[in-house]
Amino acid sequence: MCLSTMVKTMASGYVDILNEAWKKHLANDGTGPTVISLFAGCGGSSLGYSMAGFHELLAVEWDKNAVETFKANFPGVPVYHGDICKLSVGECLEIGNIKIGELDVLDGSPPCQGFSTAGKREIGDDRNQLYKEYLRLLVGLQPKVFVMENVSGMIKGKMKSTWLQIMADLKAAGYRIKCKLMNAANYNVPQERMRLVFVGARSDLCGEISFPPIGLKDAIGLKDAIGLRRGWGRVGGVKNKQFNNKYRSIDKPCVTLEKTRPPILKINGTERELTLKESATVGSFPLEFGWAKRGYQQIGNSVPPLMMKAIAEHISKTLLAPELAAT
Repeated sequence: MCLSTMVKTMASGYVDILNEAWKKHLANDGTGPTVISLFAGCGGSSLGYSMAGFHELLAVEWDKNAVETFKANFPGVPVYHGDICKLSVGECLEIGNIKIGELDVLDGSPPCQGFSTAGKREIGDDRNQLYKEYLRLLVGLQPKVFVMENVSGMIKGKMKSTWLQIMADLKAAGYRIKCKLMNAANYNVPQERMRLVFVGARSDLCGEISFPPIGLKDAIGLKDAIGLRRGWGRVGGVKNKQFNNKYRSIDKPCVTLEKTRPPILKINGTERELTLKESATVGSFPLEFGWAKRGYQQIGNSVPPLMMKAIAEHISKTLLAPELAAT
């Protein structure tokens, strides 16, 4: 299906939400609160911040395909393409043209393979320790607020001890912290995606740490995201190969998108995978967003932009407003 046809067939409610957010991104004049994004991936979080009016000073990512996608969609944002372990606080300050303590938000999504319920859940997985690089830069930059997100598996079973250690480390860095398990489907994203979100506020900020209220009474369904209509024939539902054995109704949000393969859609008794553009739309990426190689993987690894938009807007109002700074 060509993009113009897909736009016409998508449900207008979701199209309106996504298009309005995309317009805000395009109209961003770079004068809003500042953010640096670590483990930026293809730019899911970055797009959410931009939709919320934030000005990104630097994105850090090592995967070449994700970097290619990021640069194509955010040509004005400097990108550090390399090992975060080799990135110094001084380089961040120089690239961002800021001083210690001036950054509004440090954002980051450290790789989560060791915590994910989809993997082997090995405590000794080296990737579990990459949050320490986030912590190192947090201590050095001393931003007003930080946001760190990860998979829900971090607080389950044998991984909970690691979560407790991370909480202790972040508090020791000088921040008040709250953590919440959030479902992207509650924030205009047509996908069930549970993410653990940490928000920290520096001691000189007076605002209360909280999370955005649920934005929908009835979550957006898959049919609203990709425009399933009678012309498609009888639609049985959608399932995720790895996590679900049964199909779920297309009236509900899509199953969680994997990084290895797209969900399966059943139409007239036959099965097909969601296309790349359909998967991107389910992930709340606008149709205009372009993709380099391994797009499915990038979408599966990303933070849904509309979810991060809700978080960023809430932080801007509750923690970064000028009157909330201690005098």
